[in-house]
Amino acid sequence: MKAKYIFKGLIATLLLAIAVSSCESYNEGLLDGIGNTREFSPIGLKATIRNQTTVELTWTTKSDENADHYVIEFSADDPEFKTIYKTVNVTAAQLPVQVALEGETVYSIRVKAVNGGGLEDSKWSITTATTLSEQLFSAVQPADIDAKQVTLRWVPNSTVTQITVMPGNISHTITPAEKTAGVAVITGLTGETAYTATLLNGAKKRGVVTFTTGIDIGTGILVKPEDNIFQKITDAPAGSVLVFMPGDYTAQTGTIAVNKTLTLRGLRPADKSKLKVNFTLGNNPANASEVVNFSLIDLDLNGTGTTGGAITIGTASPTQLGDVLISGCNVHDYPSQLMYGNALARLKSFTVDNSIIKNVNTAAGADFIDFRTTYVATVTLTKSTFDNCSSRDFIRLDAAATLSGTGLTSTVLVDGCTIYAPTLPAASRILYVRFVSNTLTVRNSLLAVGSAVYTNTTATAAPTFSNNNNFNSTGLQATASNNRPDATATVLDPQFTSAATGNFTIKNQTLIDRKVGDPRWITGN
Repeated sequence: MKAKYIFKGLIATLLLAIAVSSCESYNEGLLDGIGNTREFSPIGLKATIRNQTTVELTWTTKSDENADHYVIEFSADDPEFKTIYKTVNVTAAQLPVQVALEGETVYSIRVKAVNGGGLEDSKWSITTATTLSEQLFSAVQPADIDAKQVTLRWVPNSTVTQITVMPGNISHTITPAEKTAGVAVITGLTGETAYTATLLNGAKKRGVVTFTTGIDIGTGILVKPEDNIFQKITDAPAGSVLVFMPGDYTAQTGTIAVNKTLTLRGLRPADKSKLKVNFTLGNNPANASEVVNFSLIDLDLNGTGTTGGAITIGTASPTQLGDVLISGCNVHDYPSQLMYGNALARLKSFTVDNSIIKNVNTAAGADFIDFRTTYVATVTLTKSTFDNCSSRDFIRLDAAATLSGTGLTSTVLVDGCTIYAPTLPAASRILYVRFVSNTLTVRNSLLAVGSAVYTNTTATAAPTFSNNNNFNSTGLQATASNNRPDATATVLDPQFTSAATGNFTIKNQTLIDRKVGDPRWITGN
């Protein structure tokens, strides 16, 4: 019996020893013994690429750890750390730490804790990060873009040799003076063309930037501040592009009837022409079969003192209307709708892109984008900011008589937008869509809309939501009263720089990383 218990004791001791040995092996990378012979290794090591070629490192530290500092080593395209490219020492108080590296390189990164009080250094914690193309170019400013040339800027005194521009296979050799100044003018471009410029040092890429050249007036109609803009538009044939010189045209006010295809655009996006007008849209009485399209591009449109919406379809239009576009515009201070359809008509599309819309539809009794008896096939809002727009509903698409339920579908897309209307009541709806067949998508957008809900009618289809943030907007996630809640949205404080003055630059790093909202307000990554 005694031998039996001794045997059992030996087995238990052996199993315990195996268990302890297994635990030590499992934790060897983090803790080499519990008897204070070695520092704890960093845990939760995370590497994030910021600004193309800078890596941000962070890890978990504890108040009861006594590391004097940490050693970070970088090895370029070398997972075995045979050659150390860079070494950095940091303290816990300096986390997260950002380290500038070279572009287009896979870095192996290891971190260890140094005690400074007699304990051995910790084991290494290891991660990797792949940098993107280096970016020495500055963003191209609108004032530097012309129809046939562009001024490109980069970090002065950088080691660079040439710039290539595509399309066109243009090559520009950088002179010593240009290298010192970090500025070069590229000529031989074509108007209204999207280009990609690459900054090189020999064959090594040191920067990439894109831009679109300005309008080459060509056959366009030039409009000057001293011209009668109403007469210019009346005299322009269908299909005309009227190009407004920079200046203030706001002394000429009234409503412009658009009943032929027209484009009104500013000559210089950085110096937008200022107009104080609104528009009506309808069929062409001189050509009943014309599909009328209307574009407003790179203009400052002021609605102070106007009556009605910025653009209105107010008379029946038997022939389908085409595309209505607002792009690169500042639109502000219209008391009523941005777009209003209240007549028997069909509109192919209404699009707002790369624009700032402020204080529009601030009067009671109207909706911001408002289609009542007019059918619109597509409403698209992209890369735009809507600042205090709508006293009631943001987008309203009613079941237009004789059109709804006939096989037609209305599609709405809100993508990469910042929508700020923090005082909206619970009676306000962001997507009040009652057209029988509708498809709705909201993605990559930042909403701060007070107590507003998405809808309160079963006619509104469940939208497809992705990568949104609803700040102080609990109604957008409420499940009651036939709402269509965005259950996937986060509710983070975007930390706007100054919403009261229209500066919606966000400081919340999580939202910056996710690229939520109008891209113009996302200044870092």
